[in-house]
Amino acid sequence: MTQEHTQPSYDIPQQRTPEPSAPPAPKKPGRDRYLDLLRSIALVRVVVYHLFGWAWLTVLFPSMGVMFALAGSLMARSLNRPAWGVIKGRVRRLLPPLWAFSAVVLTLMFAGGWDLSKDPDHSGVLGLVELFNYIVPFGAPPFPWSVGSKSGLLENTWAVQAAGVLWYLRAYLWFVIASPLLLWAFRRAPWVTLLAPLGLTAVLGTGLVTIPGETGNAVSDFTVYGGCWVLGFAHHEGVLAKVPRYVAVSCSTLLMAFGLWWASGHLGPDGWDLNDIPLAQATWSFGFVVILLQYSPSWQELPGRLARWDKLVTLSNNRAVTIYLWHNMLIMATVPLIDQAYNLSFMQGDRAVAALDSTYMIWMFVLVWPLIGLAILGVGWIEDLAAKRKPRLWPNGVQRGGSRRKG
Repeated sequence: MTQEHTQPSYDIPQQRTPEPSAPPAPKKPGRDRYLDLLRSIALVRVVVYHLFGWAWLTVLFPSMGVMFALAGSLMARSLNRPAWGVIKGRVRRLLPPLWAFSAVVLTLMFAGGWDLSKDPDHSGVLGLVELFNYIVPFGAPPFPWSVGSKSGLLENTWAVQAAGVLWYLRAYLWFVIASPLLLWAFRRAPWVTLLAPLGLTAVLGTGLVTIPGETGNAVSDFTVYGGCWVLGFAHHEGVLAKVPRYVAVSCSTLLMAFGLWWASGHLGPDGWDLNDIPLAQATWSFGFVVILLQYSPSWQELPGRLARWDKLVTLSNNRAVTIYLWHNMLIMATVPLIDQAYNLSFMQGDRAVAALDSTYMIWMFVLVWPLIGLAILGVGWIEDLAAKRKPRLWPNGVQRGGSRRKG
């Protein structure tokens, strides 16, 4: 009998070196569709807010804080390359769409009778210097508070609404320029850099320090939304992900509760409109963005029922600057179009007129979206030229022939 047959019938299993498991498949390169969805929601909310003026929308979804946070995250990712080249690229993408918008707005202002040399608020050399902000938005561009006639196609305050949106481009430009320094500071003192804008907003928003005029508005915008911009850094750098979710959500909820409490005692002319209450806007937006980014699922494709919105999400992200710049003018452009309905033959009765009067805002809402679509077709391709891409009329991610373009 051999030695092999003398062994017990219960062999001890031999130790085997486990085979190394295959590394997880790397994610396909492309955009984060969750962040793209947030940007699309923010843009829609901005349009709806400027149309209906509902103050509660600033509480329901703080669009500007979300948009600055998303831009900050993208900026942090881009700054892996030399900073000067990144800044030039961001500025180059911003300016040509602004120039197209400015050319139309200034032409309409001057055609409506605005004489910059006679404007008491923007006269002389200072007015000409301020006019440069329509080319590079370092500051606030000048505009007349009243231009044209109340009986004209557009109400005489249209210039205020049209040029009022440019504050966002000014703030964005300064954040882009400051980002290399902010990111340097964040990587060395993340929590100080993250919370410093809230502290500065508390100083300005409580009236401890007052900065008058447009300089004060620019500084206030920078501090109010600076925390959200740096939150974008924290999201990209993975700092936010290191904070336990229950801690982040709990602290954010407390901060947001403070914002609402502060707002309740400092309501402006439009009530709960947080745009009029800097400290409430800063704290509410900050906490809201933290929660959104804490639950960030990093989708490569929109899941489930959200997938039906994929083309519109792609389109709005590719034309975000165009939509933002033109939406206010297009909202006002719906008025003369809808007014033509009063001249129709079946609108001569009191009941028909009353019905149109009662649904006027709804018709504005319905009509503004095809007008935005026309603006995308008419001037949206300028965003492609600014980004050194081949111009596209309707970049919704679908190529000719029906194939889907990734990213």
